[in-house]
Amino acid sequence: MTMPIIEIDRVTKEFRLGQLTTFRQAIVNGIHRLLGGVPAHPRTFKALDDVSLTIDRGEVVGIIGHNGAGKSTLLKLLANISRPTTGTVTVRGRVSPLIAVGAGLVWDLTGRENVYLNATILGMSRKEIARKFDEIVAFAELEQFIDTPVKRYSSGMQVRLGFSVATAVSSDILIVDEVLAVGDLAFQKKCYDRMDDLIHKQKRTVLIVGHNIRQLARFCSRMILLDHGRVELDGDPSTVSNRFHHRTAHRAAPSRKEVGRIIAQATTEEIAIDEVTLSSGGVERVTEIPMDQGLRVRIALRSFSEIRGLSIDIGIHTADFVFVTRTNTAMAGVHPDLPAGEHIVECAVDRIALNPDSYALGITVRDRYERLVWQGANISEFTVVPGQVERDRLPIHTALIYLPFRFSIPSVRLIDVTCDPTEATRLASDDRSSDRDGGAPATPDRTEGGRFLLGKDPCRSRKDCVASKIIKP
Repeated sequence: MTMPIIEIDRVTKEFRLGQLTTFRQAIVNGIHRLLGGVPAHPRTFKALDDVSLTIDRGEVVGIIGHNGAGKSTLLKLLANISRPTTGTVTVRGRVSPLIAVGAGLVWDLTGRENVYLNATILGMSRKEIARKFDEIVAFAELEQFIDTPVKRYSSGMQVRLGFSVATAVSSDILIVDEVLAVGDLAFQKKCYDRMDDLIHKQKRTVLIVGHNIRQLARFCSRMILLDHGRVELDGDPSTVSNRFHHRTAHRAAPSRKEVGRIIAQATTEEIAIDEVTLSSGGVERVTEIPMDQGLRVRIALRSFSEIRGLSIDIGIHTADFVFVTRTNTAMAGVHPDLPAGEHIVECAVDRIALNPDSYALGITVRDRYERLVWQGANISEFTVVPGQVERDRLPIHTALIYLPFRFSIPSVRLIDVTCDPTEATRLASDDRSSDRDGGAPATPDRTEGGRFLLGKDPCRSRKDCVASKIIKP
């Protein structure tokens, strides 16, 4: 049996709160002990509290949690920067920590000297540094400034140099603490490509801490949620990130209630939105929506004056405000005039087809001149759940939304295969109903003149879905 590359057993890390013990306080405490008394003990804070977990070789693990949850403390223990108060940490392999990009750079030394210094501290030999030096400098894009003292570097240049050195080390374990989104967009792309190479080609064990959950989900095969120094949840990225989003929404809820349910980020006060409700599958006021069901949005608003050429924009965004879809009344070519008074606006879609996750609505109202009348986001939060959709119908690498694409492979006589997990679920349900009635399953798939015509196949798995569409000569 292969031993885990990292083992953490009942680890607790405490820090003292307040000032350090002064010489005078030490003398007073000594006198208390001599007289049989109990000296004053400083208050302590548990950054980690009885944490136990194992990480196998080649795993890519994301560690998330609110500020102060113990994420960085855990990484520092693994990097041997600090030691646990109680418990044991076992690391079997060479560690390359990227705890704080740029930390450890000596300002009075040049970039060249800092490369040799930092790489040596991380365990590289001088011969190995010399062999990789040009690659490190080229990745950091500092060829022109490598012999300039680091104190004259911008913060972005320091970040690029630190990341380039840390990821060039041939280590067994890479520890990254909130430093993936460094530099400009072009350099961030290079960072992502470097991480992909380390993870998929070099098969490194990687631990990443960050607050950008979508970024972590891109790299990680496993996530750990820390809360007040304890492991709250350890599992697949989708499940753990959903729990984190729910917890974050719960923590933010009191502040939202203070200012009312519908928050206007910008308004001319010509209208007021009193209520936004969601319904799905014939159920009103839902907060969970199956991805194979429809969604209906109902907006109750009041107009205090006539709005000429009304345009209403409704979008669905993730917990980190990435809009996955939008619609607008202007897309239908209509610009109604909205008279003063109370109105109900409804918007519906047949199937939501979003990845199971937490979402909310964004609403924008404009007039015929594109003038902003009302705008708000994070409205009517809801969660998309799989419902009747089986997990194995979804791609291994999840996406935000699943569109009904069609595949064709003419060489194997596979033509126009629709990949829509929500449609397949509905049809499979229809087939099961037909079986219970004693009839043959409804399979309108057919061939005509040697060509496959798209039908309604249940596709109970990826393999079945493809195999059922192959037309044998």
